[in-house]
Amino acid sequence: MATVSLRNIEKIYSSFHAVRGINLSIEENAFVVLVGPSGCGKSTTLRMIAGLEDISKGELLIGDEVVNDMPPGERNIAMVFQNYALYPHMTVQDNIAFGLKQRKCPKDERNRRVAEVAGMLELDTLLERKPRALSGGQRQRVAMARAMVRNPEVFLFDEPLSNLDAKLRVQMRTEIKRIHQVRPTTTIYVTHDQIEAMTLADQVVVMNKGLIEQVGAPQELYHRPATKFVATFIGSPATNLFEVRVVTEGEACFVELETGARLEIPESRKAVYRQHANRQMLLGIRPEHLQTASLPDTASPLTVDVDVVEPLGLETFVYFRHGKANCCARIAPTAEARPKQPFTLYPDMTQAHLIDPQTERVVTSEFAAD
Repeated sequence: MATVSLRNIEKIYSSFHAVRGINLSIEENAFVVLVGPSGCGKSTTLRMIAGLEDISKGELLIGDEVVNDMPPGERNIAMVFQNYALYPHMTVQDNIAFGLKQRKCPKDERNRRVAEVAGMLELDTLLERKPRALSGGQRQRVAMARAMVRNPEVFLFDEPLSNLDAKLRVQMRTEIKRIHQVRPTTTIYVTHDQIEAMTLADQVVVMNKGLIEQVGAPQELYHRPATKFVATFIGSPATNLFEVRVVTEGEACFVELETGARLEIPESRKAVYRQHANRQMLLGIRPEHLQTASLPDTASPLTVDVDVVEPLGLETFVYFRHGKANCCARIAPTAEARPKQPFTLYPDMTQAHLIDPQTERVVTSEFAAD
């Protein structure tokens, strides 16, 4: 297997800067997910790694070799697309074996390798069928088998689950993760779905407007976002954002919300908040950090008027508006929240993110999830 290194990679279409000088090092056998909204440059980056797009500036290395000018067929990579790209007139067996046949692989070796990956992906009873006789999930597994049978140095996945229904997406996520555990291969996976990113990746690369916002393990991005974009993009429902002013009164330190409500800052966080005294800031609080009971460091109550209650069995989502902010709290199903009624929440300020609205940097990330 190989490492992949992107050094100051740029992609420019005429006057449009799709990818803006990104640097990324991917370790051997790592599972890395590029995630971000439409137009952020993630698929363009993947296509440059595959050799399907020319690189405008920078260097791309697979292993120790610069491959900027190397044709896709010589890069020893395999790519799985969103649309499966199977040959409709061929059987499953022939679709899987097609790349090996093109490379003049002996028939006995082809059959052995096809049987191996077909068994791994539970396709061994479907080898004589044609794609039209397969479900969407089965077709995607055939596309994966066709890539795996080549034993490439790098796997590339371009939103492979987008065409599947919700149940199949969950099933295939589990399948892809299981296969990577059984047969570790350097894998780069593109998706706009942050849940896919969080559940699949060793490392998540969050992209926005052609730039990398942050790289890290899923839990690190969730608990220690570096920017406002990462804080609000990673996690579902999204982080609540409140406009606040940092207030100091002697030894006490608060954030004051638009409505005049004050939330006390715990002792362990006061030093960083004091650096932004009397400034207008943003306060990010995840839905699960709006508690229904007071804890030692969450003594400040926040009373809200409930708009919508969504019971989901295991948990309940409570939606409300506070000042200009549309917010959500994730609470226990036993809590009695009712629409159009006041409800008291206790923000866990040990988990809150203080964000500078000018730089959009999170200034408290080093404290999160202590």
